[in-house]
Amino acid sequence: MTKRNLYLKFVEKQVQGTIELYWENAPVTCETLWNALAKPIQVPAGHAMFAGPEIMTGLPPEAQTFDPLSIPAENQTCFPVAGELLWFYQAKNMMKGMTDEFWEVGMFYDNGGRIFGPIGWTPCNIFGRMTDGLEAVAEACRSIRAEGIKTVEIGRLG
Repeated sequence: MTKRNLYLKFVEKQVQGTIELYWENAPVTCETLWNALAKPIQVPAGHAMFAGPEIMTGLPPEAQTFDPLSIPAENQTCFPVAGELLWFYQAKNMMKGMTDEFWEVGMFYDNGGRIFGPIGWTPCNIFGRMTDGLEAVAEACRSIRAEGIKTVEIGRLG
């Protein structure tokens, strides 16, 4: 079987990295997101406020092709390493003052990150790691802090 990987590309900066999925450790998360990304998505990416070196994107409605509650806890941590990607879902009204639901894919572009937010420590499913192109992508991630939101594209490679 062909290796099924994803890519993450900064559209404006034309830098891209390859994401190897953690099929053995997060099989349901990987399969679900793989299917959701049958067509590449382009979404705004912002920088995390609490988590450190992380960018966050929402999964747009056209890729919300599954029941987010069907994804079990898999390969969770609060301390990801550089290049790792997380899946996070938050239902409407789960957090005080937050009436929207969140379908989030995040990427940690450096070490020292932590999955911590307004309500405290939040273990998330870690479903892959950028193994190729991380240095250039990390530089683009850092630029969000000074320049603001950037467009990223996430799609299938294999």
